[in-house]
Amino acid sequence: MPFRIRPGRAAALLLSAVLVAGGLSGCSLLTPFKTCEGTEARMKELESLPLLTSPPPGASAPRTFDGNYAECADDSGDAWLSAGRTYVYPGTRQEVLDHYRKAAEADGWRFVPDPTSRQDTRESCFTKGEDGQAKMLTLAFPPAHFVTEFYGPEAAAEFATGAGFEITVGSEADGATTSCWS
Repeated sequence: MPFRIRPGRAAALLLSAVLVAGGLSGCSLLTPFKTCEGTEARMKELESLPLLTSPPPGASAPRTFDGNYAECADDSGDAWLSAGRTYVYPGTRQEVLDHYRKAAEADGWRFVPDPTSRQDTRESCFTKGEDGQAKMLTLAFPPAHFVTEFYGPEAAAEFATGAGFEITVGSEADGATTSCWS
């Protein structure tokens, strides 16, 4: 009588072998997934940071879409919390960068220059807090094709009048220190 393995058992055996091999090699397919459960207080903290609601004078929320958001994403491993705002500004990118750099540094944020760029006009990043309370703040200027694709041509036209920008604060669910440019 031939030896037969049922299909369900074959899959279980294969999965067991992969997990054992991964463990023996020092690698693992299982990561310590963290969920968004219990992150409400940390999310409220991020949403209420004054820098999100302190744009440069003359900046306004876009008329063509709601530029506010807050979310917790736990689909890629560790849960990541983020809150942000989108603004339209009639001035230049440099004026926006200068405004936020001054305001962020006055509030204890540390500017982290992009190591791959000679200019800091594409995106800026700041960090604040120690491990357990760490946060990251980014300031980005989405290109017109991005705005058109995600928000529609009316939004792109509105952004064309100056410097449209997004300010976002983010944090690991447990407040672990993160890197701006990893």
